[in-house]
Amino acid sequence: MAAAVQQAREAGRTWQEIGEVLGVSRQAAFQRYGKPIDPRTGEVMNTSPLPGAAELARAVIDDHAHSRWADVSARFDDTMRAGLTEEGLAEAWAYFVGLAGAYEGHGDTDTVRAGDFTITNTPLVFEAGDFVARITFRDDRTIAGLYILNPDVADGAGGPAAS
Repeated sequence: MAAAVQQAREAGRTWQEIGEVLGVSRQAAFQRYGKPIDPRTGEVMNTSPLPGAAELARAVIDDHAHSRWADVSARFDDTMRAGLTEEGLAEAWAYFVGLAGAYEGHGDTDTVRAGDFTITNTPLVFEAGDFVARITFRDDRTIAGLYILNPDVADGAGGPAAS
């Protein structure tokens, strides 16, 4: 399949056309088969997600669900650590519990590479509502971003519900 996509690109086909043939969006086709060039270096960018990112995301979610705020913040990169305290984590989680009841579990985690980061999206199930945990990891496995989103927002309909 990769060879066919490469031939189509060499023949001048757009990512939109390739995506239509594959039954996916142009972005999904590019993310799977494209070879983005890093504008900083001119080199082909790494497009492989961080190995074990899905498991790492689920561990962070489990720490949230069990009020292990120090364990979550210990995974933060310097920027996150400076901007979000353990109290802030607890406050945000309490906000969602207040909106949708007790946390009941999570679904399968999707991962994608975006530049220097791996982004994970994990569906969260609460008693009376669903959300998505979006956690962004650096290659050193530290957390560079942590959001809990409404499912429609997580699909690209808008900005974060909370962080």
